[in-house]
Amino acid sequence: MASLQMCLPLSSTTRLRKRPVRCASDRRELFSRIAPVYDNLNDFLSLGQHRIWKRMAVSWSGAKTGDNVLDVCCGSGDLAFLLSEKVGSDGKVIGLDFSKDQLSVASSRQDSLLKPCYKNIEWVEGDALDLPFSDCIFDAITMGYGLRNVVDKRKALEEMFRVLKPGSRASVLDFNKSTRPFTAGIQEWMINNVVVPVATSYGFAKEYRYLKSSIKEFLTGKELEKLALEVGFSRAKHYEISGGLMGNLVATR
Repeated sequence: MASLQMCLPLSSTTRLRKRPVRCASDRRELFSRIAPVYDNLNDFLSLGQHRIWKRMAVSWSGAKTGDNVLDVCCGSGDLAFLLSEKVGSDGKVIGLDFSKDQLSVASSRQDSLLKPCYKNIEWVEGDALDLPFSDCIFDAITMGYGLRNVVDKRKALEEMFRVLKPGSRASVLDFNKSTRPFTAGIQEWMINNVVVPVATSYGFAKEYRYLKSSIKEFLTGKELEKLALEVGFSRAKHYEISGGLMGNLVATR
């Protein structure tokens, strides 16, 4: 169990600076290459359902008006924008990612959107395994489709635990590694017969074939719950959604 660390005030100790990113270089390059079409592919491949799953993840995070929140592996910003709507103009959202290209897309989207609350978002290039923030400063954390891709899942959860305030929650959305053969079979069929062919039409066949292997190497819901408790979270519950194709870990510090 990780020990509780002293909670320090945000205003005096936050360190928003670029750090070296400890990740597999091929994964970093992958997300940079697909950045220009990432949103269109997500919409097409999920028939828009990913937007529902992301709203569920934000709701499970417990973010509320005035909160200071973090979206880890923010990509093009979907969860960060949803968090911004939750915390409002009096809150603060930080979107962190290791890909400059994804952050560039997120920043461009922020500039083109008119909601006043979106001005409360700051984009930070950084490492999910070495978050550039002080201890106990965030009221909620989200992570969408990022945990499966980091090289050290335990360390990523440890870092989220470290920067969360006591009693606050991390909400982690990703593909579900199902233990049910039927669900796993459907998931594999969809990747082989829908995801990869569509990605191929965009010129990203190789990039999306990686998806299948990453799911096979991922943790099951029970394994994610166990790992979260091991790193120090007081409670952890993994919810299967969309017929078990997706999953969301909710961990409370």
